[in-house]
Amino acid sequence: MNDHRAYTGTINVGPMSPFVNIPRAKWKELAGSFEQPLTTSEIASLQGLGDTLDSREVSEVYLPVSRLLNMYATGIRKLHDTTAEFLRERHDGTPFVIGIAGSVAVGKSTIARLLRELLSRWEGTPRVELVTTDGFLYPNAELERRGIMLRKGFPESYDQRSLLRFVTAVKSGVEQVRAPFYSHLAYDIMPDAEVIVNQPDILIVEGLNVLQPSTGSSQLAVSDLFDFSIYVDAKEETIQDWYVNRFMKLKEGAFANPDSYFHRYAGLSDELARQTALEIWKNINHPNLVENILPTRARAKLVLRKDADHQVRNVQLRKL
Repeated sequence: MNDHRAYTGTINVGPMSPFVNIPRAKWKELAGSFEQPLTTSEIASLQGLGDTLDSREVSEVYLPVSRLLNMYATGIRKLHDTTAEFLRERHDGTPFVIGIAGSVAVGKSTIARLLRELLSRWEGTPRVELVTTDGFLYPNAELERRGIMLRKGFPESYDQRSLLRFVTAVKSGVEQVRAPFYSHLAYDIMPDAEVIVNQPDILIVEGLNVLQPSTGSSQLAVSDLFDFSIYVDAKEETIQDWYVNRFMKLKEGAFANPDSYFHRYAGLSDELARQTALEIWKNINHPNLVENILPTRARAKLVLRKDADHQVRNVQLRKL
């Protein structure tokens, strides 16, 4: 295995870096007098298993993030109008697309749902849709046929062409675009369900590997279609702890459902369940993180660096 030590720690934010580092204390000042629009119950409904999220975190961190994204989206729309005027042609604007990447258990799904709600409250971006790349995983039968079931979540386990076609269609302004639906209970694609996206102002695409660059076999990657990208970051040992703790909670919750793909873990003792979670992390999630996910961090426009309590410690924003 390659030596991945170069990818540990935070990305370079020195004088020669394309990023500017903004400490939490400075970042929260950017919220200014903006009123936090979500109630305590709304925030709780957006919180994923194992995540901690409160009104203060929303106000100090994610409200400024949403305002920045809103300004980017409305700015792009103005640029489109100016360009159309210059070309003396009339073209309808297209959705502003945001990619959110990060490890398993880092809390990116919670952040994606939260930003969807916050962005929809800002003037100019009332229609916000969220799609996860889970729906573009190959069905389990196909993963088994290819012999990569144990690499589910790695780049090769996704139907990259279908994902690219989907985002291209949305970005092109197609009126209605359909995506496959993924069930976390069944741990598989549901052939009789789908997600429908109807010309949003903003589309959020959330997934492990959404910031991957194009490969030699493809001239275009889905990340090339993003107008803005976010990477959710934390120390690897912290993410491992989050993953194990979430596994233990799932053992008592979703895994107890007889219809769950992971029902076989429900009867494990706590000690054995913890060992199992660590083995899954070691053999699947850790290699995917260091080989595929973490190397894309520097491609993001915004990096949210979390502490062990899930609170964002600092923000790294790419310079314009």
